[in-house]
Amino acid sequence: MENTNIVRFNNSNRTFYNELKKRVDNYFKENKLDKNGNLNMYIKTVFMFSMYLTPYFLITLGVFESKIVWLLLSVLMGLGMAGIGLSVMHDANHGSYSKNVKFNKFLGYMSMNIVGGYSLNWRIQHNVIHHTYTNIHNHDEDIAPPGFMRFEPHAEKKKIHKLQFLYAWFFYCLMTIMWSTTKDFNQLIRYNKMGYLKTANATFGRELFVLILSKLAYYTFMILPYFLVKEMTFLNWLTGFLVIHAIASLCLAMIFQPAHVVEETQFPLPDEKNSLEDHWAIHQLKTTMNFATRNPVLTWLVGGLNHQVEHHLFPSICHIHYPKLSKIVKETANEFNIPYNSTKTFAGALWSHEKMLWKLGR
Repeated sequence: MENTNIVRFNNSNRTFYNELKKRVDNYFKENKLDKNGNLNMYIKTVFMFSMYLTPYFLITLGVFESKIVWLLLSVLMGLGMAGIGLSVMHDANHGSYSKNVKFNKFLGYMSMNIVGGYSLNWRIQHNVIHHTYTNIHNHDEDIAPPGFMRFEPHAEKKKIHKLQFLYAWFFYCLMTIMWSTTKDFNQLIRYNKMGYLKTANATFGRELFVLILSKLAYYTFMILPYFLVKEMTFLNWLTGFLVIHAIASLCLAMIFQPAHVVEETQFPLPDEKNSLEDHWAIHQLKTTMNFATRNPVLTWLVGGLNHQVEHHLFPSICHIHYPKLSKIVKETANEFNIPYNSTKTFAGALWSHEKMLWKLGR
């Protein structure tokens, strides 16, 4: 990804965003609510960590000897892993989990590292790059996959892309495995060259040292069952490890991909002066889509990230507030005649993403 040319938004007309922000602030003031997490968030945190750690200890302590049970527990760990990422880590690394900055940093680091990732890289890619340059060619890394995939209409088209609507789902299952192995090292090197580490008051040497320690700690944690459970073969362990990551990766892809790479969203290109015609907030509305917002169970399980529009407009507000804020955002967008992308069902969102993969391959 390039970082040589900064894209500029047309922020001269702030009427819509100022009005929306005023209405959102009034909502919290009138209802005497805090913008951070509450008891609901704390219960969810315990639930997600329990879903990840309980199966791990049941396997490691040899409570069950059945390989089928190990496999089922690995599936549960994968769901817990995704749940931690969506419902805990995401808010913590956005600084919206708690008022306490240090606690957010600690929880973001711990929750990211326990599932094999690295907090600093994630904050740079997601908070800084993706949230600023959403769906912008050569800037948003979320739409810049390896060359055998094509997520946006301005990327180079290859013959193999005609089949991506079929094979994409297999490669989605490898996402967190890449994070836990090579991707974090490649990103750290790239972000250092792009100047992002300096902006984050970090040095390459220190972060590389911490990254190596983090990976060693993660793989030590994950491989312990192989050494402690006598009946477990390396193939048993490897199968469980791959299942955990495949389930978690697929869950994450099924939530994040339908938020931006769908038929309903736009992929604006800057002009010759590297400027965009819209204000940043309007750009977020045009490049982002909600789905299944009336499904409270899904909303709870995926950390409110089916309300991606609200999240992109107010990333510093905890996700537990998004269902209420969505009404305010939608009404304000309609008043200003700005698109508010939303599809009624989760299946509909996935189908829109699948159709987009098909179209981008052609």
